Amino acid sequence: MTGNRLQAHAVTLRYGERTVVQDLSVTIPDGSFTVIVGPNACGKSTLLKALSRLLAPRQGEIVLDGANIRSLPTKEVARRLGLLPQTPLAPDGITVVDLVARGRYPHQSLFRQWSATDRQAVAEAMAVTGISDLAGEPVDQLSGGQRQRVWIAMVLAQETPLLLLDEPTTFLDIAHQIELLDLLAGLNTAGRTVVAVLHDLNQACRYATHLIAMHKGTIVAEGPPSVAISEELVATVFGLPALIIPDPVTGTPLIVPRNPVRRGSGLTVPADVLSQDGARP
Repeated sequence: MTGNRLQAHAVTLRYGERTVVQDLSVTIPDGSFTVIVGPNACGKSTLLKALSRLLAPRQGEIVLDGANIRSLPTKEVARRLGLLPQTPLAPDGITVVDLVARGRYPHQSLFRQWSATDRQAVAEAMAVTGISDLAGEPVDQLSGGQRQRVWIAMVLAQETPLLLLDEPTTFLDIAHQIELLDLLAGLNTAGRTVVAVLHDLNQACRYATHLIAMHKGTIVAEGPPSVAISEELVATVFGLPALIIPDPVTGTPLIVPRNPVRRGSGLTVPADVLSQDGARP
């Protein structure tokens, strides 16, 4: 497949009568690790839902491999594009291995049932996400971080060339956040196009090859992090005065907030707060 596989053409996206995104066009570069950033309620998750066919544009179209994504059969889309939504729901009582195995559903048909290829894909997805030892555990009895890794494994088992993830580091501690982002970067290096919504600007700058910054339903900057991110953009879009310096490890932009609050700065905690259950600042 040549050209850019996933694009939005002049899309308007609404929830009911509330317009979140209007007349927006964007191209996801093939082979990129694209990260969408922006403040809360700016439209980044809404855009990802449209790109994955979860939300139909009121105007415009999402194009996948040269065709309107809504004209393609559901299974065909699922063989090309894997999605991790923000708040996925698992059936009650389902085990880890059974949920991950659902990632193979797009590859099943009347003439192709469960195979050794499917078993291998599930095993590999569980291994790289570190959940092999949880295979028989009910998903609803896992911690939030463990559940998140199970969902990621299911998406990886789908084995699609395009991966879309909405806040995939949610519920993960810092070590597992970095492990996951390293995993996604490795998949990207191996040839998959990755699109992720992230809240952490420094993580976005470190891992993205292509950054999309959104504000009030529009794209305000786009390109490599070194081009897209500036002190002016961080101040305007996020309301955060910041200094941008090279990351000492990667050389990518590192956002350092200006004027941090320091101990002894004169701030006090109200007495009524201190008196509640022996609380301390």
